[in-house]
Amino acid sequence: MRVFVTGASGWIGSALVPELIDAGHRVVGLARSDASAAALTGVGVEVVRGTLDDLDVLRDAAAASDGVIHLAFKHESAFAGDFQGAADADRRVVETFGEVLAGSARPFLLASGVLGLTPGRTSTEEDGLTPEALPADLDGGPRTRMSTAHLTLALADRNIRSSVVRLPPTVHGEGDNGFMTALVGIALDKGFSGYVGDGSQRWPATHRLDAAHLFRLALEGAPPGSVLHAVAEEGVPIRSIAEVVGRHLDLPTRSVSVDEAAGHFGWLSWFLATDNPASGELTRELLGWQPTQPGLIEDLEKGHYFRTGGPA
Repeated sequence: MRVFVTGASGWIGSALVPELIDAGHRVVGLARSDASAAALTGVGVEVVRGTLDDLDVLRDAAAASDGVIHLAFKHESAFAGDFQGAADADRRVVETFGEVLAGSARPFLLASGVLGLTPGRTSTEEDGLTPEALPADLDGGPRTRMSTAHLTLALADRNIRSSVVRLPPTVHGEGDNGFMTALVGIALDKGFSGYVGDGSQRWPATHRLDAAHLFRLALEGAPPGSVLHAVAEEGVPIRSIAEVVGRHLDLPTRSVSVDEAAGHFGWLSWFLATDNPASGELTRELLGWQPTQPGLIEDLEKGHYFRTGGPA
């Protein structure tokens, strides 16, 4: 297939590109900067210059492709406080792809997340699918990433082989600059490796190479309207993570109370305080996906999260 990928030079995209090429696909990648364009060209990707706001560029690239994988999101805007604007932009992108692909039976994959689906119990691919599960009404309420995922699934009714790949909060591996790297930085700044309460909160996790493999399997064979969980580990206790971080940094490990969590962990506090296990069993049964890469604790024990002394 000729596959158009947004976010092709990003954390997961840079693992997905060689996965697709090795499987015989041709990749077209969206690049918003010279650096991203050069990185993509260097690995054999055809580059389309533009951003998520350039809907005409996205429309033309999708029309010329046999399938579309949408990984990109305006994370900088979201972390700067404009999550609503980032979510609205994401929805416009999906609407654009839906217009182009309608009636074609071509695959369209959207990257989403499992965090917050069913706090306190293990979520599955069957959760979050009803209108009641939406954080806000689609008609006039705030547009969220979950509502955009619902829109993507509904595209199956327009003869698009659409699917949503839900990712865990930790997609780990060497070079990661996400949650785990932030946790290391906080430990260095505060002088100890912390966890919220008793640290029993569970985080699902997946190595980025396993996540990339699932995206390729979904592109090639996921049925229309599929929800897939890129979850290799259902739930790693936050305390276990903190203990590994503390040992590698030679720092003590201790609890931070719920009341003190926001002041200690900042924007990361809600994530660390939420028990959010998730299962990927239905995905494995559907597509034969079998994660083969190291788990989160094993990956942390390798030491690459600690070599630079904190966040990059």
